[in-house]
Amino acid sequence: MIRRTGVADLPLHGGRAPRWLFQRMVRLARALVELMALEFGVEEILRRLADPYWFQAFGCVLGFDWHSSGLTTTVCGALKEAVAPFSQEIGFFVCGGKARASRRTPEEILFWLEKAGLPGPLSHLVDRSRLAAKVDNTALQDGYQLYHHCFFFTRSGNWAVIQQGMNEKTAYARRYHWLGERVKEMTLEPHAAIVAERKEKEVLNLVAKESKPVQETLLALVKEEPERILAEVKKLVLPARHHLTEKDLNPRGFKKVLLKTYTCAPQNFAALLGVPGLGPKSLRALTLISELIYGTSASRKDPARYTFAHGGKDGHPYPVDRKVYDQSIAYLEELLSKAKIEYSEKMKAFRRLHQLF
Repeated sequence: MIRRTGVADLPLHGGRAPRWLFQRMVRLARALVELMALEFGVEEILRRLADPYWFQAFGCVLGFDWHSSGLTTTVCGALKEAVAPFSQEIGFFVCGGKARASRRTPEEILFWLEKAGLPGPLSHLVDRSRLAAKVDNTALQDGYQLYHHCFFFTRSGNWAVIQQGMNEKTAYARRYHWLGERVKEMTLEPHAAIVAERKEKEVLNLVAKESKPVQETLLALVKEEPERILAEVKKLVLPARHHLTEKDLNPRGFKKVLLKTYTCAPQNFAALLGVPGLGPKSLRALTLISELIYGTSASRKDPARYTFAHGGKDGHPYPVDRKVYDQSIAYLEELLSKAKIEYSEKMKAFRRLHQLF
């Protein structure tokens, strides 16, 4: 039965890719990465990984179903294994992965920096990795818990991130793409793309442009003495439209978090996110308190975009975006044009070589 929805479902799949398939994925990924590094340079590989269309197509080439959520973790795993033997040679490095492997990302970044003899200033890549994860797990509260984090970087210090979260209620996944060269500020509209099956209704987006005033209010709020903030919480009259409870404004361990933020006195929102113990609930409580006290409202718009269609002719899931559609066509035509020219020149070279011998 064909479902005329205009979007693709991304159910979370259990199990693992068969070993025979994964081994072939690694071999093919290695060949493709070497070819791309030779033809376009490693910086271009980062740009393509940050493109959700290209990444999905790449997964299909490696042998995964186009709609499978397991594509993300398995493709990133195959890339990591494929690139490791010649990372230093081409200057392209892959760190992190799924679950426990994601938590080893900082160690792996430092390992490659030392092994490749890269300059000390590139150690800031560890901070980029940690902050990207903190943004998508804490500052952007869309109902998806991160379980996969893969960090890619080059010898020049450029980087990209592919991480994925799971919604336990719906059992659907959401993928977050970052491209370092496009990020002007890590806590303000930082994503290259967010791949989702649907837009969520209940979202707290503290990295939206509309939330910039809230970020500034939060910095002022955490510099107040904790007892004063807690005293203000007790005075607040909760509006019915917010559907709030006392636990929303004063979650478990909130006082300890306030003590840490007051002691650290973070100078910017990125530093606030980096405070140990500041999780989604505490940040949400601080946001609600700032809204109730100062009247600053954070963005509730889901920044995710549907990935697998340009839109539907009947407007579902959204109208066709002609500009994006034309850009996609132009991008593919340009690639085909370059491929034909390169193929033609190579064939001429082979003919000359054949005549010579």
